Order: sequence, then structure tokens, then C-alpha cells
Amino acid sequence: MTYSKENIFYKIIHKEAPSTTIFENDNALVIKNLYPKAPCHLLVMPKGEYESYTQFGKNASIQEKIDLMDAINFVINEYKLADSGYRLVANTGDFGGQSVPHFHIHVLGGEKLQDFGL
Repeated sequence: MTYSKENIFYKIIHKEAPSTTIFENDNALVIKNLYPKAPCHLLVMPKGEYESYTQFGKNASIQEKIDLMDAINFVINEYKLADSGYRLVANTGDFGGQSVPHFHIHVLGGEKLQDFGL
């Protein structure tokens, strides 16, 4: 696969498209989901050009991986999700339901997710 710089997350990372940034470090970005499926529904993504978790896992540097985990942990702590529970979801490929070809993780929580059909 060849990474496409036409995807919306690439444009958001490079400030070519608008988003609501929640957190950012050198290698990761957290934004609000435009179509939330839970009271807390944020998207955590590496800034590098990775289409999938598999590509990220194979090719990302240790620091990129640490920064992605730090971004996820920021969301869990900032939104106090640890005690009540949360879901991390990474859709991959057509059969996995991935709609944007840039690796990203959905962090969902805030209420019982069953109440949201998840």
C-alpha cells in the first residue's frame, strides 16, 4: 500500500483542515470525533504516515510508540475513564471498517457503551 496524503487525517495533522485538538505531542495528535458514538469519543493518531496498526507496529520508532501511548493515557486520565471503563478501537482495512486510511485509535467512554449500541 502507498500512503495517500489526500486523507483527512494527514490534512488535519499538517493544519490543512480544521479539527478540535485535545492533545498534541511530537508524534501524536488527539482530536474530537465529528460523529461521536459516546460522551467521550476522541481519535488518537500518530503524526507519521501509517495506514494501519500493522504498519505502525513494524515501522514506527520507539519514541513514536511511546508518544502514541502517552496520548492515549492523557485521554484516559483527563476524562477520568479508568474507573468507569473505556474502549479502544482501531479499525483496519475495508473488512475492518476503516474509513480513513491513516492509523488511528478511537477512545470511547463516559457512559455505558451498551447504551450507545456499541
